[in-house]
Amino acid sequence: MPPTSPTVARWELTMRLNARRKELGIDVDTAAKALKISRNHWWQIMSDRRALTDDHFDAIITLFGIGTQEQEELHSLRADARARGWWSEYSALFSDDIRRLFGLEHGAQAIRSYEGLLVPGLLQTETYARAVMTSDIARVRPVDAERYIEVRMRRQRRLRGDDPLEVTALISEAVLVQQTGGPDVLREQLHHLAALVRDEQARITIRVVPFSAARRPILSGSPFHLIDFASPVLPTVAWHESVATHGIIDDPVRVRELRIIYAQQLESALSQDDSITLIEQTADRIT
Repeated sequence: MPPTSPTVARWELTMRLNARRKELGIDVDTAAKALKISRNHWWQIMSDRRALTDDHFDAIITLFGIGTQEQEELHSLRADARARGWWSEYSALFSDDIRRLFGLEHGAQAIRSYEGLLVPGLLQTETYARAVMTSDIARVRPVDAERYIEVRMRRQRRLRGDDPLEVTALISEAVLVQQTGGPDVLREQLHHLAALVRDEQARITIRVVPFSAARRPILSGSPFHLIDFASPVLPTVAWHESVATHGIIDDPVRVRELRIIYAQQLESALSQDDSITLIEQTADRIT
C-alpha cells in the first residue's frame, strides 16, 4: 500500500461518511441538527475545510449506526487524518491547493502526467529543476527558489520505497529539444529519464509523442496530471496548470474528459523502448 497521507485519509473519511449518509437517506439538515451545528458547518466539515471534533465524530458514528468493524476503520482513518504531512512545513511558501496536491500525490498509487514543454517535476534532476525555478516561467522569487527545489526533490522520494508511486509520463518531443538550462543541463536530464525507466526500484513509464504524430489532441494543451488511489472509495482526480491558473479538478465529467484525451494521445506516442531510444539519441546529439 502507498504511504499514509493525512490529506488522502481526511478525504476518504469524509467520502465514506457522506456515502453512508446518502445510503441511509439522511438529509443534511437532519445530520447538522443531530450534531448541533449549522448546515454550512456540516458542509465545511464534509469538504475538509473545518476540523471534525471528537464530539462531532462520535455523534456521526451514533447517528449513522456504524458497526464495530467499520468504526475501527474510520477511527484509524481519522488518526491518520490528524497527523501532519511533510508538506505542512511549507505553508508559508505554497497555497492550500498546491499543498493539497502534494498530499494527494504522496498518498497516491499512480499518476499519469502530460507535459508539452517541460519534464514533469517528479522526474526532474536538481539542476534542471533549478533552471526551471530561476526562469521567468516559474515566477518564483529568487529568495524562494532553493526552497522550491527542496520540495521538488522531497516529492521524488515517492518514486522509490516499499510501494513506489507508479508514474506514466506522456511528453511531447518538444520537451527533449527545449534547452531548459542550456545544453549540459538538458543532456543530464535526458540521461536521467532513461536511467529512471531502467531503475528496478522505480515504476516509471515514459512515452514520447513525436513531432510526426498524426493525431495530437492535446497539442497546445496545458500540463495536467491524473491521480489514482489504491482505495476503491476514492475516484481519480486531476491537477491542471495554465499560465494564469492551477488547481484540483474533481468533477467526474471533466476528469473523464481528461482521461479520454490522455488515452487518445497515448495511442499516438512511441512505445517505451522507442521513446527511450529517441531520448538517448537526442541527448547524444546535444553539443
